[in-house]
Amino acid sequence: MTEQPEVLITEEEIKKRVQALGAQISEDYKDVEDVYMLGVLRGAFIFLADLSRVLTVPRRVDFIALSSYESPSTAATGAVRLVLDVRAPLRGKHVLVVEDIVDTGYTLQYLLRTLQAREPASLKTASLLQKPDRLEVPISIDYLGFTIPDKWVVGYGLDWGDRFRTLPYIGVVHPPDEVA
Repeated sequence: MTEQPEVLITEEEIKKRVQALGAQISEDYKDVEDVYMLGVLRGAFIFLADLSRVLTVPRRVDFIALSSYESPSTAATGAVRLVLDVRAPLRGKHVLVVEDIVDTGYTLQYLLRTLQAREPASLKTASLLQKPDRLEVPISIDYLGFTIPDKWVVGYGLDWGDRFRTLPYIGVVHPPDEVA
């Protein structure tokens, strides 16, 4: 696949939405000492960076990495494992999980359950994208950028085979196995 992805969400639309989310988050957290922004690697790194830059409240940034089991026998169960953990204890902190996309919801559900056990003062979520048609478990996203159709998307942190991650927009690709 060498063609450029077709644009689904423009760079300008993303910038406007990130600014709006940043204003809402800043207002919601204006009375806390600081926000512990926890980016889910690798896809959320660009969204987290841009979102962090528009916040007007004190914040700290850390990362966590999760992996879904790839074997066909476990894919349907939503089995997820922690690959990289946070560097600091979360007890008493106001944690904002920053995700690139919520698809089935299994990964975010696992992460929220794991983090809640660490007794944060509060635990909220921000996701750039959500595919409601793919959701298999109930997940509430506190700060949502865009809902999108069930298409393979890339750009702004999202990739296809480690390609297209740094595009400034969200684009749609058609992997070879999808092409008729």
